[in-house]
Amino acid sequence: MGVLQDTPENTAAYVYLGLYALQHRGQESCGIAVNNDTEITQHRGMGLVGDVFTSEELRKQKGDIAIGHVRYSTAGDSDIKNAQPLTVNCKDWQIALAHNGNLVNADAIKNMLQDDGVIFMTSSDTEVIANLIARNYKFGIVEALKRVGQIVKGAYALVLTMGDMLIGVRDPYGLRPLCLGQLDNGGYALASESCALDAINAKFVRDVEPGEIIVISDKNIESYKIESWAKPRRCIFELVYFARPDSLIDGDEVHESRARAGKLLAKVDEGKINADVVMAVPDSGVSAAIGYAEESGIPYGVGLIKNRYIGRTFIQPTQSMREEGVDIKLNVLRSNVEGKSVVLIDDSIVRGTTSKRIVDKLKKAGAKEVHFRVASPPTSYSCFFGIDTPNRDKLISSKLSMEEIKDFIGADSLYYLTIDELKQTVADFDKGYCMACFNGDYPMEVPFKEEQVRSSK
Repeated sequence: MGVLQDTPENTAAYVYLGLYALQHRGQESCGIAVNNDTEITQHRGMGLVGDVFTSEELRKQKGDIAIGHVRYSTAGDSDIKNAQPLTVNCKDWQIALAHNGNLVNADAIKNMLQDDGVIFMTSSDTEVIANLIARNYKFGIVEALKRVGQIVKGAYALVLTMGDMLIGVRDPYGLRPLCLGQLDNGGYALASESCALDAINAKFVRDVEPGEIIVISDKNIESYKIESWAKPRRCIFELVYFARPDSLIDGDEVHESRARAGKLLAKVDEGKINADVVMAVPDSGVSAAIGYAEESGIPYGVGLIKNRYIGRTFIQPTQSMREEGVDIKLNVLRSNVEGKSVVLIDDSIVRGTTSKRIVDKLKKAGAKEVHFRVASPPTSYSCFFGIDTPNRDKLISSKLSMEEIKDFIGADSLYYLTIDELKQTVADFDKGYCMACFNGDYPMEVPFKEEQVRSSK
C-alpha cells in the first residue's frame, strides 16, 4: 500500500486504513514507512495493524508519501527483522520498499551478492531486491528497476518511495495484483487490492499492468515497461481464495467470480442430490455458496459462525496453529444443521485436515448428510510465488483420489470444479492466468520442479 499527496498530514493514516482493509493478506507483522522531504522514518511490529499502530504513533509519522505492508511469511522467518517496509540507506539516498510475492531465484542471487561481500540483515527475498536496486541505481531509479526486473524471477508487486517519488512495480507475469487509485484531494494511492482504495475513499483508476513501472511525483504519473518475453500469468488463486470478495482484480469482481463457481457446481449437481440447505465455510466460501443456492433453488443458510477476532487459519505459520485455529474460529449453529442434508461449499481443500474437522463438527451437531463442494480444482502442486501451499507431499490431492479424500474428510459426497469449469469463472481467461497449483504448469522454472510435476500417464 502506498499514498502520495500534497500535504504531510494524514498520509500515514491513509496507509493505516488501507492496511486494515488488507489485513487478510497477512497477520504476522506490519509496518509503515513515511517519506518527509526525502527523509524516511518507519515503524514496524509483529502482529495486527490495529495492535502495532496507535493514534499517537500515526500522528508522529508525518510526510507527503507513505508506504505500508502486512506480511505472512512464504520466504524468510516470521521475525521482526523481516517485517516490512524495508528501509535502506545507500550513499546520499534512502529508499523504503514493500514487496508482495516470492522470488524463485532469490537464493542464487543472494549467494552471488554475498560472494561479492554484501552483508544481509534479513532472511527475506525483499532484501535481495533492495540490494539489486542499489547496485543499479547509478543508471537512475527507473533503469535500475528495469534491470532488476530482468534479473529476478518469480512474483513481485512492489511499492517503494525515494526522493519525491512513489513507485509501483508489477512483475512481467502479473502474478501478484497491484492497482492505482486517486484520492479526493488529487493525491494517488497504490494497493494490492481495490478494497484498500475504498477504505480511504480513493477512486479506482486501473490495474497496474504486468511488467509495468509506475512513477508518481508531484501528481504526475509516468509509466515504463520492463522488457520481457513473459506472457501474463495472473494468479487465479487470488480470485479463488486470497483476495477479499469486494475487490476488483484485473477486471474481475472477486465476489462475482466466486459466485459463478458456485453456480457451476450447482449445475453439475442438478438432479443428483436432495439437500435441505446450502452452507459456506466462511468467509471465502460464502460467495460460491450464494451462487450455488441461486442456481439450485436450495435455500442458503448459515451453519458455521466465525469468530471475527481470529485470523485466517490458512495463513497461520504452522500446521498445529492452523488446526487449533479451526476450533476457536468456527462454531456450528446447531438449529440450522440438525437433521438436515447440507451442501457445504469451500473455496479449496489444501491439506484436508481443516475440512475433516468442519465436517466432523457438522455431523456432531446433527447434520444428516454433508455433501462437500469445492469451488476450485484439486490443489495438487506447490506454489512458489507467494501463496503458502506446502510441500507437495502435504497436499492431500497429490496423494489421494477424490473418493479417498471424501472418506478422509468424512463427507457423504465430494466434488471439485474441473480446470475447464474454473476457467469459466473468469471474465476473460485469455488475459492469461497461472493455474500451476492445480495443473503443475508453472510459468517459469521453479525449485524441485521434478518433484512437483507428476507424469500425465
